[in-house]
Amino acid sequence: MNDILKKIGLYGIVPVIKIEDAEKAVPLARALCEGGLPVAEITFRTACAAEAISAITKEFPDMLVGAGTVLTPEQADAAVKAGAKFIVSPGLNPRVVKHCLEIGVPITPGCSNPSDIEAALELGLDVVKFFPAEAAGGLPMIKAMSAPYGGLKFMPTGGLNESNILSYLKFNKILACGGSFMVPNDLLAAGKFDEIKRLTHNAVMLMHGFEVRHVGFNTETKDQALAGMETLCRLFGFEPKEGNSSCFAGTGVELMYSPFHGKNGHVAVACNFLDRAVFCFENMGIEFEPESYAKFKRGESKAVYFKNDICGFAFHLVQK
Repeated sequence: MNDILKKIGLYGIVPVIKIEDAEKAVPLARALCEGGLPVAEITFRTACAAEAISAITKEFPDMLVGAGTVLTPEQADAAVKAGAKFIVSPGLNPRVVKHCLEIGVPITPGCSNPSDIEAALELGLDVVKFFPAEAAGGLPMIKAMSAPYGGLKFMPTGGLNESNILSYLKFNKILACGGSFMVPNDLLAAGKFDEIKRLTHNAVMLMHGFEVRHVGFNTETKDQALAGMETLCRLFGFEPKEGNSSCFAGTGVELMYSPFHGKNGHVAVACNFLDRAVFCFENMGIEFEPESYAKFKRGESKAVYFKNDICGFAFHLVQK
């Protein structure tokens, strides 16, 4: 798969935006970046689309910006010239797809039935847009269609919102989801960028689904840990569980038989998608403990530790 498309998959959500006023492009991009989504699909449904893409890519060169609703090779050329790194189209036009492949820009054409998909596969694509997602049958339709087409990934767009996007993302054939619910037209027209930032942040947090899985406390000896476990279980009715290197009081408290990560202990934070969470924190400048990070990258571990403690506790991410 193309590296740009892989990166889109790690972002998970792609804001799809129709910009009527190019002056709003940069403050909008800033709101998206500060909200945690430095990625956008600017649709070619307005005359200022190329100007907006150019303004954003100049002000935020690290932001991943693409062009949507691209209907002709000429529009694709204009988008790439403005700085677009990927192209999205509502349907599958072989002439547009071939042109994009010839100039080396990834394209995800809209497909809503098996015939579209087979045409895309014939053109050498491994990611397609599913559009209009909800109107075309939603996630059940994608699941039904995807079965015969092993490695194909989908980017559903159309009708996705806070109530259904997570169910799409949790299906393993979904690369990412496109949506405009974090950038409503009325907020963009009114220049309410703080509200767009808030909605974007909420969408990111919904995707990650962070929650504390358990807190681990360091003790000096196994006997000390077991005594602590017995006390907690007696007081609170937790279920005791002994392991090889630690014991648990219920599922939320772990007591280490000897000092482990962190000055005082560790906190396990569960997330919906470990790869997306790690990517998100890396973009924030968070460093990871090298050994656990290496194991995660090799696919040997579903947990990865932050390099630095917080208030004397090591923190690690774990896959739900």
